[in-house]
Amino acid sequence: MVAHGEIWLLQPPNGKSRPVLVVTRNEAIIVLHDIVVAPITSTIRRIPTAITVGPDAGIDHESSATFDALAAVPKSLLTVRLGALGANRRNEICSALAALADC
Repeated sequence: MVAHGEIWLLQPPNGKSRPVLVVTRNEAIIVLHDIVVAPITSTIRRIPTAITVGPDAGIDHESSATFDALAAVPKSLLTVRLGALGANRRNEICSALAALADC
């Protein structure tokens, strides 16, 4: 089962697979068909709307989860669990969301 803060490989039907960070809260994931994810890119962005992820989270090299490009995707397109943010890093999701909304 997919969970908040996990990193999964997204396999779109007609596109290249890419890692994503699950943003949707666990209570909603259970009942929703589509969930919100932040795409992960190898371009490191040290900005408030990005979270740096790397080997400790299941990504083979330092990368960045970009909240400026959030997307709602069907859970069925998440094919392989790569890892997760540690429990002590989940607050970074809240910080990036607040920066995204300029709160």
